[in-house]
Amino acid sequence: MNKKPHNVNILTLDELDSKEINHIIDLAIDLKKQQKKDKEKPLLQNKTLAMIFEKPSTRTRVSFETGMFQLGGHALTLSPNDLQLSRGESIEDTAKVLSRYVNVIMARVYDHKSLETLARYASIPVINGLSDSFHPCQILADLMTIKEHKKNLKKVKVAWIGDGNNVCNSLILGCAKLKIKLAIAVPNGYEPDFDVMKIGKEAEILEVSDEPETAVQDADVIMTDTFVSIHNTNSDRIKKFLPKFQVNQQLMNKAKKDVIFMHCLPAKRDQEVTADVIDGPKSVVWDEAENRLHVQKALLVHLLGV
Repeated sequence: MNKKPHNVNILTLDELDSKEINHIIDLAIDLKKQQKKDKEKPLLQNKTLAMIFEKPSTRTRVSFETGMFQLGGHALTLSPNDLQLSRGESIEDTAKVLSRYVNVIMARVYDHKSLETLARYASIPVINGLSDSFHPCQILADLMTIKEHKKNLKKVKVAWIGDGNNVCNSLILGCAKLKIKLAIAVPNGYEPDFDVMKIGKEAEILEVSDEPETAVQDADVIMTDTFVSIHNTNSDRIKKFLPKFQVNQQLMNKAKKDVIFMHCLPAKRDQEVTADVIDGPKSVVWDEAENRLHVQKALLVHLLGV
């Protein structure tokens, strides 16, 4: 049976301390440089990643699969229909079986509890590729992107505008770990998870309001996401966000002059963000998307202890 290196799962981001997060970011930046020079080493040779997808994916699937290939490993893409889960086999039994075959599991699920069950019964690391509650891999890539563009994370202020969703929850945890100042502006009733907000406030890095213009004051980074999140497909909720919580040029102008714009994608132009912002000179969304590849590789190397 495979042993679980470091005995760590990455389900929320709270499993990592500040030293580990910084190590993963720095390793990702180094791996990115190596890849650009075509000098990567097969750090994951003979390692296999099982990827379980309950919902479609572009960035998560391609970045993990490509990352394993570039580092000499192998990735298996599995939907519930590819597994006996579709015929009633339990998550517990699936976790035990996969632990005998592969070295690490990444799962993209609707219900975060499914991930918790998978991790509880697996004897290998389990990575959250996205759930209704958290998206830690995205935030690792975001922190990497911010460091590339702003250099010193300790001097950065981030503003999150929109929905207090899964990405926002992990952003709070990441900022709390690294002591990054974070201002969140969300409509009343759409706040992030209460326990997560408590962590952010105890770390003295978090401000939450329903005023986007206040949140972006002195911001080095402005971030947003779609208003219709994974756990809610009710389009009527968009009315709660528009026009007040849209990131547009007027809002960008209220932040620092060298502010950058970030979005985890996919985006709906002229809904949560105007086209001139996401396609404009202050947008770094394509760097952010690319960095999913590099940070995923760094995370895998970290977890597998190679």
